[in-house]
Amino acid sequence: MPSRQKTLMFTSAFFTSLCSFVIVCIVLATKNWVSSTTTNVKENPNMTLIITYGLFQGVCSDVSPGINSAHIDFQVAGTLENDTLNIFHGVIIFLLVVTMLSSFLSSGFTCFNAISNPYQTFLGPIGVYTWNSVSCICCLLNLILFAVNVEVNKLSAELAINHCKVFPGFEQRNSYGYSYWVMLLIIALNATTVIIIVFYQRAKYSKKKERERPLDSAPKDGILF
Repeated sequence: MPSRQKTLMFTSAFFTSLCSFVIVCIVLATKNWVSSTTTNVKENPNMTLIITYGLFQGVCSDVSPGINSAHIDFQVAGTLENDTLNIFHGVIIFLLVVTMLSSFLSSGFTCFNAISNPYQTFLGPIGVYTWNSVSCICCLLNLILFAVNVEVNKLSAELAINHCKVFPGFEQRNSYGYSYWVMLLIIALNATTVIIIVFYQRAKYSKKKERERPLDSAPKDGILF
């Protein structure tokens, strides 16, 4: 059976890993990644559209003055005509799925260590470090790739033209929603999990050294006999 200290530390790490897993699931399901305001449409200069979308779904809202807001729901994944946008979008979804699986495995490893002492090294702290590192790297790449897809590859403009009946020659202003920024929280939770396990290993190493110290300082004659 694991010690009380190990149970407490790994239970805390399990909680942070589980929170990371739940947040990744929420991020995948929500459509508040980007809110794009489209103005100065050639066909109607007074028209103002707000496009809010995530990885799979989005909504186009007409908020022009004097007009009741009309909403058009649309699909993002699988409807992009630009190959570059499709590739980036597919990679982002894939990396988020890897992040979700890594967080799930991290929570499984930490839970297993909280109730037992695994014999295989990878099932211990090394496995926890591995899965949380993978999750952090994937989240960081997602933050970069999604911003590149929106700002450089003009994802918002593509969606406006394809789904919101907007003609070329408009201006857009993008603002990133909570579903995008919450990935920083996922990185922070993964880092917290790693820090907890590092503290546990250091405490374990210190106790081991304390147990060995009396033997190291004992007289050699006492050791021989």
